[in-house]
Amino acid sequence: MTGRTRMLRQLTLAMVVVAATATMAAAEIELHDCRVMTDLDEFQVPAQVLIEEIDRRTAVTLRIGAGDQKNGTIAFRASDADDVLGPDGFRITTTAARAPEVTIAAEGRRGAIFGVGYLLRQLDCAPGKVVLKEPLNTVQSPEYAIRGHQLGYRAQANSYDAWDVATFDQYIRELTFFGTNAIEGIPFQDDRPTPVMPIARREMNKALSEICEKYDLEYWVWVPAEFDLQETGKRADLLQAHAQFCEDVPRLNGLFFPGGDPGDNSPQDVLPYLEELSAIVAEHHPDAKIWLSLQRFDRDDIEYVLDWLDERLPEWFGGLVAGPSSPPLELLRQRLDPMYQLRDYPDITHIVRCQYPELNLDPAISLTAGREAINPRPRFYTEVFRATAPHTDGFISYSDGCQDDVNKAIWSRLGWDSTRQPRDILIEYARCFLGATDAEAVAGGILALEENWHGPLRDNVGVALTLQQWQALERKHPELAGNWRWQMLLTRAYYDAYQREREIHEVALEQQAYRLLEPKDGRTPSEAITAAADVLSHATTERTRPDLRNRLLELFDELWESCRFQSDMETFHAISAERGCMLEFLDYPLNNRWWLEDEFEKVLAMPNSEAQWARLAELRNWENPGPGGFYDDLGHIGRSPHVVRRFHPVRGAGSYWWLNEGQSRLRLSWLVTHYPAALVYEGLDPAASYTLRFSGFGDLKPRVNGEPLESTYYETEAPALKEFPVPAGAIDHGKLTVMFDRVYLPGINWRYQPRLAEAWLIRAP
Repeated sequence: MTGRTRMLRQLTLAMVVVAATATMAAAEIELHDCRVMTDLDEFQVPAQVLIEEIDRRTAVTLRIGAGDQKNGTIAFRASDADDVLGPDGFRITTTAARAPEVTIAAEGRRGAIFGVGYLLRQLDCAPGKVVLKEPLNTVQSPEYAIRGHQLGYRAQANSYDAWDVATFDQYIRELTFFGTNAIEGIPFQDDRPTPVMPIARREMNKALSEICEKYDLEYWVWVPAEFDLQETGKRADLLQAHAQFCEDVPRLNGLFFPGGDPGDNSPQDVLPYLEELSAIVAEHHPDAKIWLSLQRFDRDDIEYVLDWLDERLPEWFGGLVAGPSSPPLELLRQRLDPMYQLRDYPDITHIVRCQYPELNLDPAISLTAGREAINPRPRFYTEVFRATAPHTDGFISYSDGCQDDVNKAIWSRLGWDSTRQPRDILIEYARCFLGATDAEAVAGGILALEENWHGPLRDNVGVALTLQQWQALERKHPELAGNWRWQMLLTRAYYDAYQREREIHEVALEQQAYRLLEPKDGRTPSEAITAAADVLSHATTERTRPDLRNRLLELFDELWESCRFQSDMETFHAISAERGCMLEFLDYPLNNRWWLEDEFEKVLAMPNSEAQWARLAELRNWENPGPGGFYDDLGHIGRSPHVVRRFHPVRGAGSYWWLNEGQSRLRLSWLVTHYPAALVYEGLDPAASYTLRFSGFGDLKPRVNGEPLESTYYETEAPALKEFPVPAGAIDHGKLTVMFDRVYLPGINWRYQPRLAEAWLIRAP
């Protein structure tokens, strides 16, 4: 099939999407005594899936096969010749008679599987009860051809690496209920040893392919080269590994080679390598295609790839993949020959240091929940999907664990029908996996979890209300206690509330400690430090809300037992602290306790009390700009009132630094930084003298009224304090606007780019 024909067929399938309710009277249809019937071997798996999933939800085991049909039937049959359903489409019809008949028609197994998923999302299931609220009469085909998720069985994953074959089978099955038709494995990359893998990776690679074969899903693999492709020995070894892999697996549809992240090869080396790989793949899987992303390629590299494809039009090439740091999707679609497809590779698994960071995230969350937190973001990802998908043929997402399960459901469902609203998808999610009772309340609770992360945590009183909502659901539904999806949602509600309570408590302790550092009541510097340190230690000796903390400890234990979520390194075997370790950072300081403790040691080493008191005054007044002055913690959305924010396409509103494996003892304001579009101050005295002071790392080039400021003090190593006097006459009607010239360093990793942490505007006495 040509690319143009494929695109026309996609459009045809999208137009077929129909959901028309029959005119028959809406009445509950009881299905718990019906028979499941199919005469075709192709539909045996979908029929068995339906029986097993209803049994799982209700303890009702539907009978299969002919026999007494007086209580109704659920029948699977081949679609009529005039049904333009495609391989993924299905038709469901219902006859609401004394003996109801539900018919699922499809071209083959995959379409029938999606029909089963649709039916399960509509059923009311409870112990001993299977009820359809109203008749279903619908014809559906998906809007996008590729709707998949990456499930990498490798050490880096925060849960997948501890799953056995049965767990993968169940999870992949459940992904199909929302329309997933592709699974992407990671057969070779990341060979770090881990104690949690139940079987060898080669065995699991084969098993994943077999599972996809069972459900008639596409099986893709992500296959980077993390070495110089001109190293002939390593190149030959990787090609041999591919040959063995292709021989092992019964199904293979696509191989995705990232141009970068990881990998650092030029396209002049990549394309000949892929051409050689294609011949190896074709020996066992002649229909499999090879795909390439342009991640980290420069402009010349991108043009080279596109020109090469235009000139040769290789049949083994499936299309381009757009991932983080790739060219814009719209431009790729315009430039790519129509015979090739374009697939997105969205990161739905991370919240900071990623493609789609949480905007305006409070540092209290970024420092504790971390990069791979439990992260339902239904509204946000609905916006991302609708902005990106129209340029593509679909997506296979980047995921490193089941903590993003809600996001998978959102993307899969939107890939089927982009008009669906996030709340409606969440109601179906709750009905399908958590029971029909209170599905709307659960959907509202998930949306509330997303709102928890918007803006300053201390000011967000909704966090406490969200916890109350989930606690009420928790009391009402003890039957869900062992359900890992339920446990994850509860964990987030408790986690957010606990961190908010901790931040309020620990900031108050820090302010109390500063008051004890004042030179009064005859105290010596040493005595003042001892008193202040004792107050700061109350964060651990007198914990706030131990009830929330204890419940979280229980939930993290339960998540390990239920889905192998690795929330810390020592107990639950996470491969690194950045990978899902919400427990690891449960009590990370949310004030400057660690930094102050280190500074106190330096003060005590000073030669005399005069120097000691002087330094204690600096620590005590660090954020105090003095009378008529202003202070901004630039990376903190709640403590930067003078910032005009700019949103970086990769890092969002702030840069959330990962230092010392997340256990940095620096000031918190130095761990989340931001380069603002501007700083705007109002209400200033035009007759007064002011100085701008900054902390951060690297160079800084501020401007006022278009003129660069001259520094009187200038450091570049963190905390990199700098001072710039404000020129006379720069204040206009009490207003001062500070702009910043670009200081980006080409070719330097973003982690080492200049950054800005704090800003003071200090009025001279």
